[in-house]
Amino acid sequence: MIDVARDGAVWTIRINRPDKANSLTRDMLCAIEAATSEAEQAEIAALVLTGEGKVFSAGADLDEARAGLATDGIWERVSSRIAAMPCLTLAALNGTLAGGAFGMALACDLRISVPRASFFYPVMKLGFLPQPSDPARLAALVGPSRARMILMASQKIDASTALDWGLVDRIVEPADMGDEIAALTEAVCAAPQEIRAGIKRMIPG
Repeated sequence: MIDVARDGAVWTIRINRPDKANSLTRDMLCAIEAATSEAEQAEIAALVLTGEGKVFSAGADLDEARAGLATDGIWERVSSRIAAMPCLTLAALNGTLAGGAFGMALACDLRISVPRASFFYPVMKLGFLPQPSDPARLAALVGPSRARMILMASQKIDASTALDWGLVDRIVEPADMGDEIAALTEAVCAAPQEIRAGIKRMIPG
């Protein structure tokens, strides 16, 4: 349910559970964690996170969430590993982003989205705290008030609003997603590892 495509210096991790809105089980999160570790050891230039179908991810699998996955430390471990990677990380949001899956997207360097996507993180309604690093990462992108709008007021926003707020960097038609990813990763693929890692260290956040 987690597919890894290795195309030279660009690796793509794809959440492939479209029949369940790409909801994530603990095993799937562990697979993402293992793939990012392998990618870092391989000194890749760029890592792309995306989903199969019309939803990026609805967050935690409901059955496993009820059994404790909603508050499991695996979410923070995965997002922290993504954030620490010395390559360019890109969330290619093929559809709606919800719940715990927010952490992976927020941890990426860039986020591009299809026009139909929506964004919501309903922890307030569900009675959970967000992942520890998510509020600060979200506020750094959209500002404190808008972070409260998403996390405390549980407001769902559309892709156009997400672009206006700075949550996503570009809106891309599904048919153009591959070309956009290629354009955004071209420079890092051509650069030496020490340069791309060095520039990333110099950029706060």
